[in-house]
Amino acid sequence: MVDTSTAPSRRAFLGLAVGAGALGLSGTFSQAQAPIPTRANILILGAGAAGTALANRLVERLEGASITLVDGRPAHWYQPGFSLIAAGLKPASYSVSQTADWLPAGVTLKQDWAANIDPEARKVALVGGEVLSYDYLIVATGLTLDHDAIEGFSLDMVGENGIGALYAGPDYAAKTWTAASKFTQEGGVGLFTRPATEMKCAGAPLKHTFLIDDLARKTGARGKMEMHYMANNNSLFGVPIVSEKVRMLFEDRGIAPDYSHVLKGIDAGAKRARFDTPEGTVERDYDYIHVIPPQRAPDVVRQSGLSWADKWVDQGWVEVDKASLRHLRYPDVFALGDVAGVPKGKTAASVKWQVPVVEEHLVAQIAGDTTDAAYNGYTSCPLITQVGRAMLIEFDYNNNLTPSFPGIIAPLEELWISWLMKEVALKATYNAMLRGKA
Repeated sequence: MVDTSTAPSRRAFLGLAVGAGALGLSGTFSQAQAPIPTRANILILGAGAAGTALANRLVERLEGASITLVDGRPAHWYQPGFSLIAAGLKPASYSVSQTADWLPAGVTLKQDWAANIDPEARKVALVGGEVLSYDYLIVATGLTLDHDAIEGFSLDMVGENGIGALYAGPDYAAKTWTAASKFTQEGGVGLFTRPATEMKCAGAPLKHTFLIDDLARKTGARGKMEMHYMANNNSLFGVPIVSEKVRMLFEDRGIAPDYSHVLKGIDAGAKRARFDTPEGTVERDYDYIHVIPPQRAPDVVRQSGLSWADKWVDQGWVEVDKASLRHLRYPDVFALGDVAGVPKGKTAASVKWQVPVVEEHLVAQIAGDTTDAAYNGYTSCPLITQVGRAMLIEFDYNNNLTPSFPGIIAPLEELWISWLMKEVALKATYNAMLRGKA
């Protein structure tokens, strides 16, 4: 239970947390400008955080533009909530809303999936057969979870026989808690995995590990558990100073890091997992395993000719300039969010800083102007370490820590206010971001 003995100061901290959330996710460019008249035809693929936020902002900046969003899923998922759902702290409904509810008048939503992108002809074909032309294309499709890459695994296993997979959606996050809660009560061997590919919110595997450890301590079952974090390489986090802090916390809490163990398959009946390691294949028995599969650009993006040809070739991220997020070969194409081929930036907070940059470049291009707006790789991760405590990790392309509140929120300390940033403030600022207001 979180200590409440300092309630007066915590009320003050609550106000700070809400303000911190609003400021920490705020953009750097003002929308208080006269709208630009244009007949530009703008097509946005993906109505997740990036696509929806950009559409809302462009409606305010452009007068007369045709703005079309393409996304086949009617529901909008608040993905930062999945870790809380998978720990039994929120219901699945916490992360679900309707995409159409976030869109303003003046934006057309095509509830379908893109089937083909032709950047030479400036056309996108939809699964239903419709072909859309564009003057400007924003690829914000998100990424694909390659569950088929894990031999023996399928999503219908989640929640049964000690198998969790919180990334797959709010319902699967809830099913993950079904399996994880049994583990926190009965104990056994827990294996917490992460893929070797780039991934969205690289802190999520760590959050789940820490939360399950903490919840098991609360049930009194931690002494019956053996917990292993299966790192994909020789690090626990991409920022070295954060990796070292996590290593120290793992050592303090008895969580064993198993470096360079990449999950390749599971035998659900035998409760045995197979890992690739530098020494060869290794098999490990488990009572609970959290599966995070390889993550890649959707097939329609990988087959479009928009992907990098000389890096991330197995993943297919869109080839963009890391500062402007403009495609390097097609100046009328931008990429946002998880699918963008940049070294950092697969978090909701990153999207909030990317969207104004693309907005500025797109509006300037339509107006026949230029801008020096640049994304510096800002990525934020409220890294939960126990219920009621988190570290607010913020960093850039160069792995520099970039705290929004130096002297107030220490990034490498487990703080109650950082927990509030995740549990209270983040969703409100995320919703404001979707509306283009944060």
